[in-house]
Amino acid sequence: MNDYPLDSEHPGQLVAYLRESGRIAQEESPIVRTLSGGVSNRTVWVQRKGGEAWVLKQALPRLRVAVEWYSDPTRVRREALGLHWLERLAPPNTITPLVFEDHRHNLLAMRAVPEPYDNWKSMLLEGRVDLQHVRQFATLLATIHRQAAASSEELAAVFGDRCFFESLRLEPFYEYTATRVPVAAEFLRTLAADTRACCRTLVHGDYSPKNILIRDGQLILLDHEVIHWGDPSFDVGFALAHLLSKAHHLPEHRAQLVGAANQFAELYFSSAGDVCDDDTAARCARQALGCLLARVAGRSPVEYLSDEERSRQQRIVTSLLTGREMTVSEIISRFHCEINAS
Repeated sequence: MNDYPLDSEHPGQLVAYLRESGRIAQEESPIVRTLSGGVSNRTVWVQRKGGEAWVLKQALPRLRVAVEWYSDPTRVRREALGLHWLERLAPPNTITPLVFEDHRHNLLAMRAVPEPYDNWKSMLLEGRVDLQHVRQFATLLATIHRQAAASSEELAAVFGDRCFFESLRLEPFYEYTATRVPVAAEFLRTLAADTRACCRTLVHGDYSPKNILIRDGQLILLDHEVIHWGDPSFDVGFALAHLLSKAHHLPEHRAQLVGAANQFAELYFSSAGDVCDDDTAARCARQALGCLLARVAGRSPVEYLSDEERSRQQRIVTSLLTGREMTVSEIISRFHCEINAS
């Protein structure tokens, strides 16, 4: 096989690579389409003549954001490992099966979700809030956390390396944001340290509506490149921050999205078992505040919030950092009230 740097978003290069590597026959000419939306990978949809379809992901060393942000592209191996294990841990049909991985080109292929499907983030931004989806979202996360904790002796060793979580989450979300928002610096640095100190279960690290496809009412979870053994509260806070940021952005659907955030948290807490004790629940509240702030002042702000909305969210979150510590339900209520009053 030719030894060249592969750009999987170049159709000619990709088809030549698939032929030379024996992934497809020499005479095959699959349909190739670049998928949009991700900042950390080249992502391409490939459909073979017989109808079999794959999604190929090739990790980028420099992420596609405005500020400089780098991460070792060998993280694609971590995603492949995540696909392998999550298929065993998660509810049936919620994880896309791994097809192959290629370490030399930092690339993997997974089975594509058959069309038609919807991206849950897009649905929510259109105001299509279905509480059945919210319930699945909570149950899926609680099941992964609970099932993984039951296999802690094996999984803690397999997923113990947190370097990608550091470069793609703790540094860009908490440490970088601390340099941009001095009033929150102590809170964020303490939160990062507390997150590092907790090792309880398998943590997805990117648990958000963007990484959920919905087909025939079934949620399917994607993007596992920062999966690691760590603090389950990060997943909960990360998910809540996405639901609440959308509630901020969509005043006409705000009550529904705030209700979704409450239902997600309540069902997760009731379903996660011993993984979520009182200390973890308290950290969930702090993680929600940290992620709400990071998504407007960190290295990768959410694209749908306007500059005015980002400033407002930063102002509200920093105001909630003062005073006594709050529960998740109190933070959701206070954030809702403050957004409505602004």
